[in-house]
Amino acid sequence: MDNHKIKVLIVDDSAIVRKIFSEDLSRETDLEVVGTAPDPFVARDKIIRLKPDVILLDIEMPRMDGLTFLKKLMHFYPLPVIIVSSLTPKGSGMALEAMEYGAVDVLSKPGGPYSVGDMSLQLKEKIRAAAKVRMDRVRKTGSGSPIGPVTKILSETTQKVIAIGASTGGTEALKEVLIRLPLNTPGILIVQHMPAQFTRAFAERLNGICQIEVKEAKDTDSVLNGQALIAPGNFHMILRRSGAKYYVNVKDGPMVHHQRPAVDVLFNSVAQYAGSNAIGVILTGMGADGAQGMLKMKEGGARTIAQDEESCVVFGMPKEAIKLNAIDRVAPLGQISNEIIQMINMN
Repeated sequence: MDNHKIKVLIVDDSAIVRKIFSEDLSRETDLEVVGTAPDPFVARDKIIRLKPDVILLDIEMPRMDGLTFLKKLMHFYPLPVIIVSSLTPKGSGMALEAMEYGAVDVLSKPGGPYSVGDMSLQLKEKIRAAAKVRMDRVRKTGSGSPIGPVTKILSETTQKVIAIGASTGGTEALKEVLIRLPLNTPGILIVQHMPAQFTRAFAERLNGICQIEVKEAKDTDSVLNGQALIAPGNFHMILRRSGAKYYVNVKDGPMVHHQRPAVDVLFNSVAQYAGSNAIGVILTGMGADGAQGMLKMKEGGARTIAQDEESCVVFGMPKEAIKLNAIDRVAPLGQISNEIIQMINMN
């Protein structure tokens, strides 16, 4: 057996889903499906015997649901888990709860709004990212309670725009940043690599625990102080400007870095329309999405922040931006909200 292959275990009660994933992943030279399981009880024995690197876990299963199994797994045998969920509101909510308990990513079940080709591409990219996750850095909160003290209120309201990009590990990282920001924080634009439907549930979840309003962006939404707009899954989000007012376009388009939404698409537009009024933040995630856009932002006069390696679940996207000299400040996750506030108050 090739020791360099990423070993994957598929846990899903649907024989069709197990077959689709197994056949798809078997075509990759760096991936190997070492086993499948129809439920967590079968999976438990196979995890011990086969020692997979990554688990694909269905969230809604008979005998024991995926969420209960995930909690047990994270306690006794922590492994990178990608949640495979239906696009129902219940499925989306459970998937996000799973992320709070330590799952590293989420994927929509076959038959969602993605083409089979897009889903296949994203499945493989997510597995490769998950295999690089340091489980000791995964934040397992398991509740919607605030993680830390809220930052002091800003000295004054500004016309600045804050743009944030994140991928693997980003749902919990974003929560930690946003929950500490005060009510009069300038408008925030967020790209988190996440499938369609899940972004709406994610925004609603954050909105319930943050001082600022958090919502899934709609086309032509204004960028407002005290509000964060999250790019909807499967759509790019672009900043525009009309006179003194900022707004966003939510649009289709080709994937960038295998992603839609892509951080670079957002950051490039922020560099163009906000210039020195912008603050850019790049958080945990695999790959290089956001690095070139962050460089353009910095060259346009924006101030930029990257999450440090020690607090990242995957130190890919921040690392690439740092390598391009696109970053002004590198900070641990718990300090990023304070860095944002300091940069807002610089004039």
